[in-house]
Amino acid sequence: MNPLLEKLHPYPFEKLRALFAHVTPSAAHKAISFGIGEPRHPTPALIKEAIVASLDGLASYPATAGSEALRKAIAAWLRKRYDVEVDPVTEILPVAGSREALFALAQTVVDGSRPDAVVLCPNPFYQIYEGAALLAGATPWFANSDPARNFACDYAAVPDEVWARTQLLYVCSPGNPTGAVLTLDDWRELFALSDRHGFVIASDECYSEIYFDEGAPPLGALEAARRLGRDWTRLIVLSSLSKRSNVPGMRSGFVAGDAALMKRFLLYRTYHGCALSPVTQSASIAAWGDEAHVIENRTMYAEKFRTVTPMLASVLDVRLPDAAFYLWVDVRRSGLGDEGFASRLYAEYNVTVLPGSYLARDAHGTNPGSGFVRIALVASVAECVEGAQRIVAFCEGLAQTRAA
Repeated sequence: MNPLLEKLHPYPFEKLRALFAHVTPSAAHKAISFGIGEPRHPTPALIKEAIVASLDGLASYPATAGSEALRKAIAAWLRKRYDVEVDPVTEILPVAGSREALFALAQTVVDGSRPDAVVLCPNPFYQIYEGAALLAGATPWFANSDPARNFACDYAAVPDEVWARTQLLYVCSPGNPTGAVLTLDDWRELFALSDRHGFVIASDECYSEIYFDEGAPPLGALEAARRLGRDWTRLIVLSSLSKRSNVPGMRSGFVAGDAALMKRFLLYRTYHGCALSPVTQSASIAAWGDEAHVIENRTMYAEKFRTVTPMLASVLDVRLPDAAFYLWVDVRRSGLGDEGFASRLYAEYNVTVLPGSYLARDAHGTNPGSGFVRIALVASVAECVEGAQRIVAFCEGLAQTRAA
């Protein structure tokens, strides 16, 4: 067996199941889960119709590079969204969702024969980054989030000797779980570091279309490069339809950027065997070509955040994130740690939240997720409000107990 598999950590939801194993949830309340970041808004009709209309496509093998029509649809979306010109032939690859591509990219980029190879990750983070680094033979190094910068990573705290060994930098903007968005100054700093040390930047942008101000969409890496007068050298962007279009089960996204890296990534993927079904490709073309359903999706999220955030802020330390569909909630004033808060909330009110320490690692003397919980506002407005009401009642009960 591959000995590197022994280095993998349990997934956060495995830890959550273990935490709840001996907890009986309140029978007086129906279950409400804010634990998993799985979109639960209805899948748009235009996507379902495109799937049905293209079922004859199952009779042929798909190309790993995807159809010309899909690559052109993605290029058109990038042009409209970020005002960038990306070559659909050499700089775009459709992928089976961003998750598999985030993992596979490390296997392409990292030279695991170097014993000092580093993959730098945000902390807290999406656990695929760590697993990809470990199985590529590298050591993950974690850049802790900074509460003073709305939980953006403190890259200035990374030592020069770590940057010198870094082969791949994962960034997530908007971030999971904090919702933090990198600024143009952040990108200027990261590009300069990449130029100096030669590492690849992989920008995970799967939450890019969930934000709260229609006039100020989150900055993307390709857009930042264009605004700074750069090309895509050592830069790869990953995006997905899962959150944007409410189709996590369809497994469709794309990778775009540096043509030289994309050529090697295509070679890897040809052997890896992750070509998108022709049916999925047809549905993806329909999805990338339509913005009406995306605006409707954002409107629903914005209503939930406008309603729920002030409710929770009355009893906990929380503020509106830059973007994405999570609230990153400081629960320390409850008198409980993040595991204790999640466990008792589940037992007393049948509401599931994810302890923040499960999404982070102990690094540089601290676990930046400790004392926080992640709340995924993916359910209906009504269910999110009811869940928030229960959390408020739970916290008020804790406060009364402490006062007594």
